[in-house]
Amino acid sequence: MSTAAIIFWVGIGIVFYSYLGYGILLYVLVKIKKVFRSEPTFDTQFLPEVALVVPCFNEADYIEEKIQNSLALDYPKEKLQLIFISDGSTDNTHQRIKKYTEVLALHEDARNGKAAAMNRAMAYVKAPIVVFCDANTDLNPGAIREMVKHYADPKVGAVTGEKRIINKDKENASGAGEGIYWKYESFLKQLDSDFYTIVGAAGELMSYRTSLYKELPMDSLLDDLMQSMQIANDGYRVVYEKNAYAAETASANVGEELKRKVRIAAGAFQSMGRLPKAFNLIGNFKVSFLFISHRVLRWTLAPLALLLIFVTNIPLCLTYGGLYTAIMLGQILFYTMALLGWYLNNKQIKVKILFVPYYFFIMNLCMYLGLIRFLRGKQSANWERAKRA
Repeated sequence: MSTAAIIFWVGIGIVFYSYLGYGILLYVLVKIKKVFRSEPTFDTQFLPEVALVVPCFNEADYIEEKIQNSLALDYPKEKLQLIFISDGSTDNTHQRIKKYTEVLALHEDARNGKAAAMNRAMAYVKAPIVVFCDANTDLNPGAIREMVKHYADPKVGAVTGEKRIINKDKENASGAGEGIYWKYESFLKQLDSDFYTIVGAAGELMSYRTSLYKELPMDSLLDDLMQSMQIANDGYRVVYEKNAYAAETASANVGEELKRKVRIAAGAFQSMGRLPKAFNLIGNFKVSFLFISHRVLRWTLAPLALLLIFVTNIPLCLTYGGLYTAIMLGQILFYTMALLGWYLNNKQIKVKILFVPYYFFIMNLCMYLGLIRFLRGKQSANWERAKRA
């Protein structure tokens, strides 16, 4: 077998495992595990004190809706501390928050990024459980109850909820692609959690034992990933709870989604460099296996493999024909659909069949752009909110 053929088929294997094979393998392992272990039971009377922290930046347009949503949560009021921190906001977000006496309003003019705001808010947390959620999301009424029930188990160090995308415009390429992506991601997170622990929480709705929270460097780009992975590396489980969810609208367009994903990609490379224990397959096998399979391959080898598959397919097609020609034609069709989706979306012409290849292409392109931004040191820790539909 030629070198080109080896690279080609190894690349096919990496892409298949990263996006489908890992999910199939984990599904089988979880099914086997459930044969030998019964489903956990929960004590409905376990209602510890909880602090809900909402970092916000220039959210004046809908911060009051977020406060109303928080006040409507189905959890004993005397056990729920609400903290909204608007550091760096230049609109009247802080003034609007201060109108609500039930909420502790924190603000300083300096803008140092989300990680710094979270670190500062933790000094005011009095409860043993802290929940973080984004200001542009709505939580379901039972979200807090559903998350904290898992903390009755001392082996649980963190619990994450589900991110749900509200597709107000189902004809939007970003909305359709992002919605499909998060449904699949939610399925994989449930499998991760059932097998052992999730490896990378969604910052839209995340909770921790206050005692396990670690102050992050101010330049941290993915606070949710770093916190949850550090807790998992310390031997605690990070549980996924699908009945607690944060709902938000999709990005307004793929351009806005591109901006968000490039930042996430830059943060992925930063986080990998700061989580050496997550790569220790000998001393930390379960966490490392899940992290490498679910995250690292998608961030590194899978995007590279997609490029190598295309490049090596050309000489193989010309030399051997047959199957290689069929695969080459399939690749050309797929990328043509992705580029056509980009072109038509810019022209405000929406063709549903093009949404998935378009979004998949954008997702992998962002890993290259994020790597470049990370290497150049151009990604600021100050978050810039993507426009939503």
